[in-house]
Amino acid sequence: MLDTQMLPYNAGLNAYARILSRNASDAEDLVQETYVRAIRAMNETQGIFNMKSWLFTILRNVWRNQLRQRRNGFQFVDNCLEETDTHEAVEPSKSPYTLYEEKMKREELQRAIESLSVPLREIILLREYQELSYQEIAALLNCPVGTVMSRLARARNRLRTQLSASHEPQAGRRSQLTH
Repeated sequence: MLDTQMLPYNAGLNAYARILSRNASDAEDLVQETYVRAIRAMNETQGIFNMKSWLFTILRNVWRNQLRQRRNGFQFVDNCLEETDTHEAVEPSKSPYTLYEEKMKREELQRAIESLSVPLREIILLREYQELSYQEIAALLNCPVGTVMSRLARARNRLRTQLSASHEPQAGRRSQLTH
């Protein structure tokens, strides 16, 4: 049975697992294995200082172990990371067009994040979506805080470049529309 201390982190662990595995089914397995290991270890540990960081560290270690085991095997990658928007509250003050634009921007950002390398994608998720501190990320990734900061800057720059490039007018597009 899932410990109530772990429940607040379920959504974050699922999102992190999906980013790492790029496969919804594998992500579910990662989270489940994380909980199994965490529950077993809770009996042995005394007073976990930062539950969130601890769970994310376990999940990342489980993922890395699975990668090592699969290195020689062929894997299909499921890029179907979209979640349904049914859980989001709709603001009645927004027009359908505004809601559509916002959804399109979220999807564009998601595609841009997915195109990043794993270390950069991981750093963006941990900092911007899971709101971990630089120190927590450094502990989780087992690297210096400076490395976290430089990877985060590099990831943000790549995202900025990708997103701005997708908004530049395409040459010849206007002429195609007028003919």
